[in-house]
Amino acid sequence: MPKPKRTLTNPERAAGRCRCGAVRFDILYPALWAWHDHSAATRATTGAASMCWVGSWKKRFRLLDGADATARHEEPGVARSFCKRCGTPLFYERARSPHVINMPRALFATRVGREPRYHAGLKERADWAWNGEALMPLKGYPGIMIERKRKKKLPEDMF
Repeated sequence: MPKPKRTLTNPERAAGRCRCGAVRFDILYPALWAWHDHSAATRATTGAASMCWVGSWKKRFRLLDGADATARHEEPGVARSFCKRCGTPLFYERARSPHVINMPRALFATRVGREPRYHAGLKERADWAWNGEALMPLKGYPGIMIERKRKKKLPEDMF
């Protein structure tokens, strides 16, 4: 006898939107996965050192509003969508995963059911990106942090 499919007794949805609110969407909770992407392609597309993505099965994804405000750019094997009004990156799709759609984690105001514990493209990581170095407040600029000064090592032959 085949095992019955697992269904959520109280399915929840996690809602996302672009910056201006023209495009709204949601996914069935929990998301399929979440990861940090440090690749050069994502950096060039988003203008950020890295991007946190959330993946969902397309059958668990709904575009609620803004189909006319969405622009789609296709390259071999990859499609990226953006909001025409505010430029927010929206969706990332790969030909090798035709049943999955990925969205920036930052577009969701609530939890998505997955923590981004995976890292992709680390070999392509920007050498200028912050790497968790110790920070301290910058005097006179509330909310701005600066890397602590590194202590200079004195040459050992001085002693």
